[in-house]
Amino acid sequence: MLKVFNTMSRNKEEFKPLKAGEVSIYCCGVTPYNHPHIGNARPFVTWDVIRRYLAYKGFKVRYIQNFTDVDDKIIRTANEEGVKWSDISGRYIDAYFKAMDALNVRRADVYPRVSETIPDIIAMVQKLVDKGYAYAADNGDVFYRVEKFAGYGKLSGRKLEDMQAGARIEVDERKEHPMDFALWKAAKPGEPSWESPWGNGRPGWHIECSAMSLKYLGEQFDFHGGGSDLIFPHHENEIAQSQACIGHADSFARYWLHNGFITIKNEKMSKSKNNFFTVKDILQEYPGEVLRFFILQTHYRSPLDFSDERLQEAQTSLSRLAQSKAFMDELAGKGGQSDTARELAEKAEGYLAAFHEAMDDDFNTALAISQMFALSKDINIYYQSVMNKGVAMDSENFAKAAEVFKTMAGIIGIFEQQAAADDGLAGKLMDLIIAIRQDARKEKNWALADKIRDDLKAAGVILEDTPQGVRWKKA
Repeated sequence: MLKVFNTMSRNKEEFKPLKAGEVSIYCCGVTPYNHPHIGNARPFVTWDVIRRYLAYKGFKVRYIQNFTDVDDKIIRTANEEGVKWSDISGRYIDAYFKAMDALNVRRADVYPRVSETIPDIIAMVQKLVDKGYAYAADNGDVFYRVEKFAGYGKLSGRKLEDMQAGARIEVDERKEHPMDFALWKAAKPGEPSWESPWGNGRPGWHIECSAMSLKYLGEQFDFHGGGSDLIFPHHENEIAQSQACIGHADSFARYWLHNGFITIKNEKMSKSKNNFFTVKDILQEYPGEVLRFFILQTHYRSPLDFSDERLQEAQTSLSRLAQSKAFMDELAGKGGQSDTARELAEKAEGYLAAFHEAMDDDFNTALAISQMFALSKDINIYYQSVMNKGVAMDSENFAKAAEVFKTMAGIIGIFEQQAAADDGLAGKLMDLIIAIRQDARKEKNWALADKIRDDLKAAGVILEDTPQGVRWKKA
């Protein structure tokens, strides 16, 4: 039974899909005005694993993730650089895809953009005006009436009167209530704008996700996700807009999932504080799969403190699993009809069951990964027994254990980049280099042999001398 922590109820709930065998997901995407930072990456890595696991369980998954390509920050950056706003958003959307590809994040089914959804947004605002949930100011701005929506604050657990009392709100005489928020903004000089019933303007922030999720997933769908910082006001306002527009309280998202913050020395990371690390910069020092593994070693709802030391630990841990994968690949080429791996295969099935149990408990990747390490240890022991202790190979049962390991890795999303890039050429080239080095050693040309070893090490390739010959691995 799959259980998820629903922010709306503040409890773990059994997941019951809206449609049997199908899952619909909307995740709030990035505002592309700069390179994505690691805090941006966490929700997308999280949802990528959730999608993979749901697909593994047999669901047909439809996943939508937007781009907020019309925004104050984008416009400001464009004006500073003297280029079009679309040049900025296009540049950093490309940067986003490059970063996510490096993290093995699979593409969403649709990436709607604000600029492409303007007619749907205008129609939704008009409907809210017609139903009395929104009103137009004299200058062409359109605001949402928070007091008219009885459920306002139910996601965040806040009361409207407490929000008003505790907030520092700039006085705006155009608003009927200080907490009313903009659905449509009147055009200003130097900004992109579109024609509307209220004059030229552009959408407010919150209305875009309501319009896009309803357009691509319908009036009710399974999951809505994003970072914890979006609970209020963004997701709260989405609910108010969407349910008011649709007309009933059970509409819109059924389960709300929010990932925890990434911190730097226990302080929330953000661009406004200038204490953030872009994925691009991290990839200069670490492979993308290391960063992905670092993110997934902590449960998605828990805070995650970022540091170079913790990245190094993740790299070391991932290399241990990679070593087991290399052992598996090596043993896969050995035949054998014995029964020596029966216990290994049985234990692998137990680890897989525990892996499922962890993932079924609100997608607990941290606990699921621990089962990979348990299986990794047993695979290593079996490898040593075959290669160094003369134990006969059991190819059938070992293949079962190896398949479990590969299944786990596929859900976590590791060991994919090398598989995608390596068509066998790298191995052939390394075999050639190792043969040249071995010839040099036979001829006692130690200088050449050492140079080959040292140059490979500098390039990130380690040679290991074993009783079975020379092996190589990435550092």
